[in-house]
Amino acid sequence: MNTDDLLQNPLRRWINRRKRPTVLVKELSERDRRRMLKHFIALEPSDRLLRFGSMLRDEQVANYVNGIDFKRDMVFGVYNRMFKLVAAGHLAFAPKDLNPARSAATEKERVAEFGVSVSRSMRGLGVGSKLFERAAIHCRNNDIDTLYIHCLSSNKTMMHIAKKAGMEIQRDHGEADAYLKLLPADPASMLQEALDEQFATLDYTFKVNKRIASKWLQRLLGRKPS
Repeated sequence: MNTDDLLQNPLRRWINRRKRPTVLVKELSERDRRRMLKHFIALEPSDRLLRFGSMLRDEQVANYVNGIDFKRDMVFGVYNRMFKLVAAGHLAFAPKDLNPARSAATEKERVAEFGVSVSRSMRGLGVGSKLFERAAIHCRNNDIDTLYIHCLSSNKTMMHIAKKAGMEIQRDHGEADAYLKLLPADPASMLQEALDEQFATLDYTFKVNKRIASKWLQRLLGRKPS
């Protein structure tokens, strides 16, 4: 019997039995910053270009990650069963006056822009769309009625997410702007966001404890912790 057999995730089994989506999106915080940096640095050059719109060097990526204000913005992530961050979505907020071109589309005080990256190993599983859905419902529940995406027109992943969500897309000189008008918050949207975070937090906590227990078990068996 291997370590994984001893440390099966009961939450994951419960979800699978009910055929619920297995992509659990969790709100990230300061403690996840190091893993965010590892995720971005590990992106292939073409994926890094699509995520940031230009080919940033490692130190520029580090500056971006270190500059994220978790008190102002929201960052969502997906961890795999090995407790590796395999996807990250950054929901950035700004006063609408800072972007006059976008302020005309809303009467709210703030606008939100979403950027996402998914590790190649997780492509085709709907991870990017789940991150976008989580960002959209957070906007709804926080009095923001318009969600924007800005990316290169060649970013097929973002274009797919935008089209799937029914976003209005405008292309210009190799770049694309897309926006989605959101419904106001209601009791169902508030409950959905709370449940999404609760399930993701339970899964996250289990994976943290599993990682700790796995290291102790490997030490007891005389193996070098992975």
